[in-house]
Amino acid sequence: MPHFPVNHPARPLYRVLAGLVGLYILIFGVYGVFETWGDGLFDRGSNWALGLRTNLAFSLVSVVFGIVLMVGASRRGNLGHYMNLTAGVVFLVTGILMMAVLQTPANFLNFSMSTVLVSLAFGLILLATGLYDKVGTDEHAAEERRRREHPVSGVPSH
Repeated sequence: MPHFPVNHPARPLYRVLAGLVGLYILIFGVYGVFETWGDGLFDRGSNWALGLRTNLAFSLVSVVFGIVLMVGASRRGNLGHYMNLTAGVVFLVTGILMMAVLQTPANFLNFSMSTVLVSLAFGLILLATGLYDKVGTDEHAAEERRRREHPVSGVPSH
């Protein structure tokens, strides 16, 4: 079982960072919906929003993901922890898959290389925030620190 840091001192900063990523994705999605409204859902035209190529499907998905990330960042419990871990993996996998089909008809989200790079960067940021924003009791945090300091025996050495 992985040992995530519990009650990390920089947790508020990580939550703000995840919230800013969510806000950017939400604004990108809303702007993209306005730019691509009336086009086909999976249109492969040259529509750009905030420096990233998009289509209506990608813009709509971005609106949903932006809202989800902002909700996760605003919660004090471990919901944001799990949402950021999941979203980080989704962004990384999506970025890699879309890079693999970039110059093919399978590029149904109309990604460009800049979109791939932003997706990978956001994936890494969200994964990092998810790794450090776990919440627990003070006793749970002390137990995690003790295990990290003495991972083999579980007891302090003298």
